[in-house]
Amino acid sequence: MSWVVDIPSTAQMHDSRARTSTISRVAMLSVHTSPLATLGGKDAGGMNVHVRELAAELGRQGVDVDIFTRRSDPHTPAAIDVNDRVRLITIDAGPAVDLPKDETFCYLPDFANECALFSLREGVRYDIVHSHYWLSGWASHLLQRYWLAPTVHTFHTLALLKNAVYSNGVTESAVRIQVERRLLDALDHIIAPNPDERAEMVWRMGGSNEKICIIPPGVDLKRFHPTDPVSARRRLGLPENPLVLFIGRIDPMKGIDTLFESFALLRNEPWPNLPPKLVFIGGTFAGETPDAQLQQLIDRATELGIAEDVLFRGSQPQDLLPDYYAAATVCAVPSRYESFGLVAVEAMGCGLPVVASRAGGLKFTVEDGRSGLLVPPESPRAFAAALSRVIRDSGLRSSLQVGARQAAIRFSWFSVGPAMLRLYELLADGERENICCPGEFSDAS
Repeated sequence: MSWVVDIPSTAQMHDSRARTSTISRVAMLSVHTSPLATLGGKDAGGMNVHVRELAAELGRQGVDVDIFTRRSDPHTPAAIDVNDRVRLITIDAGPAVDLPKDETFCYLPDFANECALFSLREGVRYDIVHSHYWLSGWASHLLQRYWLAPTVHTFHTLALLKNAVYSNGVTESAVRIQVERRLLDALDHIIAPNPDERAEMVWRMGGSNEKICIIPPGVDLKRFHPTDPVSARRRLGLPENPLVLFIGRIDPMKGIDTLFESFALLRNEPWPNLPPKLVFIGGTFAGETPDAQLQQLIDRATELGIAEDVLFRGSQPQDLLPDYYAAATVCAVPSRYESFGLVAVEAMGCGLPVVASRAGGLKFTVEDGRSGLLVPPESPRAFAAALSRVIRDSGLRSSLQVGARQAAIRFSWFSVGPAMLRLYELLADGERENICCPGEFSDAS
């Protein structure tokens, strides 16, 4: 399967960015994590990037955006200008510390009240409220009585789908499952990142097909584009070995156990020249000391005998990620579940082949045999074999490099941004039915 979109001509796309939208101001809710949080740390990943980049794209199209997040640090300013037309508003709701997500839920009424008071003090009204993740969705529902604006919601992940692949007794809470079902009715419109999740919302969760559009996250292809690998390795201090790159939070969903086991198998293969190294981007260091989660991974690498071949770099600024993609030989995305797979698409934008699990949204974003290779999830041998193929077969790798960049183009903000803004405009004009086309992404066999 692949994505298709009704993309206008180049001239029309330029006109769409230049035209004046009927949407003047949007409120975005990202309660549990700030879009400015350091990527790769706790609760900071693809959703943070998506919220920040979507807001920036709307700003470029002449829309003012206020992003509301809960204060988790007493020293964070109340308002930050992120870029032109985009502000980050930090709301006091509960203690100014990191909280478990279920505890955060208890403070959502306070969060909603403070958001409403902020808009009153500022004298602003919002044309659209777009919430991200289930906690923000419930806050959006609570705000409906104050703001009287159409509501759009993106789940980013679904509890039912996460629970289906969790192991070791870890599950998402019953509260989250109940709230996600309720939001399908309570909010005006839902954004699904791929056809499978739209079907999940309709058939298993009871959502209305008319209220759910498929619009995947966008990728900044001006930032993520092919560059010289030799220069990138020099800048990053990386060796000449074949490099397997992993970027992501330390989370059971990311399949890091599969990654380490597959890399151990890969490393034990005979290599006539330089053996591969694994570059691991994620987790945090306090000075030279890794945090507890990262230390567990270092210990596991030692147990598997690969510690000397894993380069733990911790969390990295997004501005450095293009260099890591350029320097790598192949990007590994072994997740048990991804609603989209932003890392995979960023890698493809840089012309980097991807080996990924055939799981969730990855089977729509990565085209098997064209932009990367898909393997069954939780299968270290299959994953190692796919990595080995890409590293050893220069012809395959060259073909995938070309296909990766071509496949990423469909996720450019040049297409995704206008599709999202058009949805906002239709909702603000009172439309509620048949509003997903033109401009909707959909699947094609």
